[in-house]
Amino acid sequence: MIEVKNLTFSYGKDKQALHGLDFTVGDGEIFGFLGPNGSGKSTTQKILTGILKGHGGKVSLFGRDIATAHTQDFFQKIGVLFEFPYLYANLSAIDNLKYFSSFYPAGQLRDIEELLEALEFKRDFLRKPVSSYSKGMRQRVSMARALISNPKLLFLDEPTSGLDPSGAVLFRKIIEEERGKGTTVFLTTHNMLDADLLCDRVAFISNGNIAALDTPKKLKEKNSNQRVTICYLYQGKRGEKTIETPELEAGIPFPHDEIISVHSEEPTLEDMFIQYTGRGLS
Repeated sequence: MIEVKNLTFSYGKDKQALHGLDFTVGDGEIFGFLGPNGSGKSTTQKILTGILKGHGGKVSLFGRDIATAHTQDFFQKIGVLFEFPYLYANLSAIDNLKYFSSFYPAGQLRDIEELLEALEFKRDFLRKPVSSYSKGMRQRVSMARALISNPKLLFLDEPTSGLDPSGAVLFRKIIEEERGKGTTVFLTTHNMLDADLLCDRVAFISNGNIAALDTPKKLKEKNSNQRVTICYLYQGKRGEKTIETPELEAGIPFPHDEIISVHSEEPTLEDMFIQYTGRGLS
């Protein structure tokens, strides 16, 4: 679906943003592209969506070079949710989506009200101006805008931003449903829970280079310290021991009456992000 070879980009002399990126995204894959601010993450996404021109190397979407694929039917296969909602503040959710729908063939479109209902948008606000919406409501309309055309390729930039926990769970469910229909998803986010739960593979980008690329599970396993912490009861007293995982093969190697809990010390995806990029999520 996406093929990137030796992708470079410069904002001017001595302002090299990308230093020869190589990666592919398969059909129906949810691919996480993760990096700190200023790492080249947004630059890459803007190139892939056709917003930013003048890159070096090759970028192909749907088997076509994006440098020469400027036809309407090409971009009608793509849906984009931007980090900051691009909506007309004086128009309602319905009118915004009617306007954006006008750029696509009628047979490709989803029903606006059904889509907003699936996104749990408040019906009382359907015809009120966007200027009266909360951030979470605007995010729902922005997601509807990205999905309205039944895209084959979906670019999502911080999709759960501004949502409460239940809203974030809903959005993750909807993204999974899109993948179930065969949609390919390119996800950029600072939310490591979203990336861990959703992504088939993730790439960490740092200073314009890909520092690591693998499944979340394998990235964590590669860097696991192979230790577990066991909480137990023995002779009426509570205790806790940390042991190496191979020691468990012959059974728990200390006296105990009851095991209360066993926790692995596997690193989180956020730990991996910091390790590979050298920076936190702020």
